[in-house]
Amino acid sequence: MELKELRKKSMALPKTPGVYLMKDKKNEIIYVGKAKALKNRVSSYFGSQKNHTQKVRKMVENVNDFDYILTDSEFEALVLECSLIKQHSPKYNILLKDDKGYSYIKITKGPWPAISAVLQKDDENARYIGPYTGSFSVKSSVDEALKIFMLPSCGKVFPRDMGKSRPCLNYFIKQCMAPCSGKVSCGEYNEAVNEALKFLQGDSSDIIKELKIKMEEASENLEFEKAAKLRDKIRAVEKTSERQKVVGTDNRPKDFFAVSQTEEKSCLCILRFDSGRLRESKYFILPFFESLPTARSELITRFYADGAGIPSQIYLDGEAEDIDLLTEWLCKTAGKKVEILIPQKGKSAETVRMCKNNAAEKLAQSLGRTGGITAALDELSKLLGLEKPPVFIESYDISHTMGSDNVAGMVVFKNGQPYKKSYRRFSIKGFSGQDDYGSMAEVISRRLNEYEIHKDSGEGFGILPDLILLDGGKGQVNAVKPIIDAFGLDIPVFGMVKDSSHRTRAIATNGGEIAINSKRQAFTLVSTIQEEVHRYSVSYHRTKHKKSSLSATLTQIDGIGEKKSKALLKEFKTITAIKNASVEELCRAEGINLTFANKIYDHFHKTD
Repeated sequence: MELKELRKKSMALPKTPGVYLMKDKKNEIIYVGKAKALKNRVSSYFGSQKNHTQKVRKMVENVNDFDYILTDSEFEALVLECSLIKQHSPKYNILLKDDKGYSYIKITKGPWPAISAVLQKDDENARYIGPYTGSFSVKSSVDEALKIFMLPSCGKVFPRDMGKSRPCLNYFIKQCMAPCSGKVSCGEYNEAVNEALKFLQGDSSDIIKELKIKMEEASENLEFEKAAKLRDKIRAVEKTSERQKVVGTDNRPKDFFAVSQTEEKSCLCILRFDSGRLRESKYFILPFFESLPTARSELITRFYADGAGIPSQIYLDGEAEDIDLLTEWLCKTAGKKVEILIPQKGKSAETVRMCKNNAAEKLAQSLGRTGGITAALDELSKLLGLEKPPVFIESYDISHTMGSDNVAGMVVFKNGQPYKKSYRRFSIKGFSGQDDYGSMAEVISRRLNEYEIHKDSGEGFGILPDLILLDGGKGQVNAVKPIIDAFGLDIPVFGMVKDSSHRTRAIATNGGEIAINSKRQAFTLVSTIQEEVHRYSVSYHRTKHKKSSLSATLTQIDGIGEKKSKALLKEFKTITAIKNASVEELCRAEGINLTFANKIYDHFHKTD
C-alpha cells in the first residue's frame, strides 16, 4: 500500500483510544503502539517525514498496512499494547533480552583451589555455587572476597607458577598473599579460601565472629603479626557489610532504572534491591533513543510485562512519558501500590547515579571504551543541553608573549580520548599585537574555511565537531559565535573558565556561566581537555618564540634577513651549529652564497 493510501486510511480512523498494529508486505506485525486518539497518532506516521526520528522513518518505509483495536480508555490500550508486544515481539518495539544468563561462583579442584565468577559451567571437575540471576552482584562479591582474604585474581595456577615471577602490585597494597612467591603454605592458602567461601555463602556476622576468635587465640599465643592480619580482615568484612547494608530508610523492594547513551547505542541498567541489599542487576544493550522520556516509559512496560516482581518503588534517572498512566498500570498489574520516583538527593539519588555509572561501564565495554569516559560524555551533554553525547570535541587556546609570536593550538577528543592525528597548529596572520578575541575569531574562521575545502573527504578538517570548547570566558564565545553563524553551521560553542589557580571552574556560554564543579565526571573530562589544549598551544608558542629569537640573532648580520635566517636554522637547527660551521658548510643552506657565508663566519669569529 502506498504512503498516500495509508494516510487516507489513517484519516478515517476515530479519535478514540486504541491500539494499532503496523504490518509489512508479509503481513507480519512489525510495530505495536497505543494511542489516546487513534486518528491523530496513526496519521502522524504517514504525513511529513521531516520531524520523525530515524527509527520511525525506517519503520514507516516497511509498513504496507495496519490494523487497529478500539478500547474504552487509554489505560486499556496500554494493557492491550503490553499483551500484544509480548505475544508478537515486533521488530521495531523495544524488546528487552538479557545480555547474560545465570552466574555462578566457581571453585577449582586441587590442593590450590581458585575462586572466580563465571557465566556458565565450563569445567566438569570444578565445584559451583549458584546459579544466581545477577551477574553484577556475583562478580562484585567475588572481587570483594578475593581482596579481603588476600587471594589471587591473576589467573596463575599453583604450584605450577610458583617462583616464576615477582609478586604483582596487589601483594604490595595488601590485596593478595602472593602464593606465587612460594612463601605461602598450602594450609594457609586453603584456610583463606574456606573463609572467602563462608563470606560469599553466608551472613558476614558469622565469619566476623569466627575471625575474632582466631584473632584472640593468635594474641594469646603472642602471634601478633597473625593477629594484626586477622584484625585487618575483620575490618574489611565489617566495612563491606556496612556498605551493602541499606539503600533508603526501609526494606521494601526497590528497582533502579538508568540509561546511558552514545551516538551509537544505549544501555539500560536495572539494579534490584530487597531488604536493603542488592539482589540482582540486569543490563540491556539497545539502539540509540532519540526521546529518553518515551524510552523510559516503554522500558518499564517491557520489563514488567509479565506482572512478576514489580516492587513497591521504582526509581528513574529522568522523566518518563505518561507517568500517571504508567503508575496506574503498575499498581493494577502488581495488585498493590507502586510509586515511580525521580530522586534529586539522598541515598536514592546516589544509587541512581551508581546505576547510571554501571550502565555507562557496560555500554563502554560493548564499544571497546572505558565506562568513566562514556559517563562523562553523557553527563557533559546533559549539562550543556546537547541532544546527544559529543563524538568529536575540538578545543582551542591562544598563546603569545606580550602580543608577539601569536599562535593557537587546536586539539581534538574523539569519544572522550585525545585524537592526536587531528591536532592542528595555527600561526596568527591577520594582525600583530595582543588580541585574544581577534585571534580566536581568525582561527575558527580559518578552520571552517578548511572544512569547506575538505568536507567531501570525511577526514581531518573535513569532519565538523559536535562541540567546540574555547579556553576562555564568554568574550571568546561571543567572538566566535558570529563566525560559525556566518558559515550557516550549528555547532555548540562554550568557554572553559579557570579560577585564580588556573584550574577549571565553570563552562562559559555567550550569556553567562554554567557551574561544573559538582558534576565530577564531566568536570574531570573538561579539565583534561583544557590542560591538553593549553599544553599544546604553549608548546607551539615556545617553539616559535625560540625560533623567532634565534632568527633575530641572525638578522643582526649584514645582508641576512628573515628568509635567509630561516633557511640557516632549517639546515643547522641551532645557533651553535651555525657558529661551528665552516664557510663551505654554510653555503649548503638555501640562499647562502660564498659572500653571505663569509659574513656569517666573520660575525661569529670576529673576536677569535
